[in-house]
Amino acid sequence: MINKIKIICTLGPSSFKKNILTKLKKQNIDIFRINLSHTSKNQIKSKILYLKKNNVKNICLDSEGAQVRTTLCDKKIFLNERKIIKVFNDDKMSNSKNIFMYPKFNILSIRINTKIFIGFNDLCLKVIKIDKNKGCLFCSVVKGGFLESKKGVHIDSNIVLPALTEKDIYAFKLANKFNLTHFAVSFVNSHKDIEAVRKIVGTKAFIISKIETKRSLINLLKISNVSNALLIDRGDLSRYIPIEQIPIVQEQIIKFSKKINKPTYVATNLLETMINETLPTRAESHDIYSTLKQGAKGLVLAAETAIGKNPVGCVNFLEKCINSFFKKKINFIGK
Repeated sequence: MINKIKIICTLGPSSFKKNILTKLKKQNIDIFRINLSHTSKNQIKSKILYLKKNNVKNICLDSEGAQVRTTLCDKKIFLNERKIIKVFNDDKMSNSKNIFMYPKFNILSIRINTKIFIGFNDLCLKVIKIDKNKGCLFCSVVKGGFLESKKGVHIDSNIVLPALTEKDIYAFKLANKFNLTHFAVSFVNSHKDIEAVRKIVGTKAFIISKIETKRSLINLLKISNVSNALLIDRGDLSRYIPIEQIPIVQEQIIKFSKKINKPTYVATNLLETMINETLPTRAESHDIYSTLKQGAKGLVLAAETAIGKNPVGCVNFLEKCINSFFKKKINFIGK
């Protein structure tokens, strides 16, 4: 029964260990995901070779995509409210006085009073001055929080970015040489993004389009038509959709995908508690059940298996949830 629902397992520091990888291979995992957002360019080839050497099947490269991110920080930095900080569009190392963001975009097109959100529910800046000579924004911290390396940035402005970063293109071309067939595309905005990816990975590749922006919702039908599957990333989607509406949007996307016979996977916070704990919350268990009941065809473990304390335990519990969903028989009720 469990094969009806795909399990996508994200690999990271916790799961790239040989003993853990050996155990994961014995479980009902359908896709092993490499998140390029947390993989440097010079690590990509070695990670693929390592997985190939250990006979790992269905490796999926997940792109950075059209997302602004912070550059590396030498340490985790807390920025207090009302602090004034400069924001640049460059690949230099960020610090307590200057925040650098990539990839390249027209940062000077951002208007005064625009809000810049860094990470999830963490740091929020407001543009108070545009310095064309220095090529930067002066911002005031309106909500204090931590500045960390490679955190996603949401800017309340129509920033135009290419569908793939230079690293994504390099990784996807490299994947062709190793005969990888699975690819996830982050921050898809239109069907043209997927058509551009097809030109690199070929017509036979299995492409998963990640639905995590407003434009992806608007263009859902056209994106679906050129994709093999959809993936609802509830985390990044919550930057654009109020969090209380995420369950409604998830239900509507799955309902839509069922009508056009397109498999949809769901990611973010499925078993977040198990990053540090041995058991999930009851709410997480119920969330998984509800997601399966709506008709999701796949579940994605991200931080749970990438950096969590018990990747194998997370997959085990997810399998239990899926098996329980299909059995649906509780023999002691009403007796």
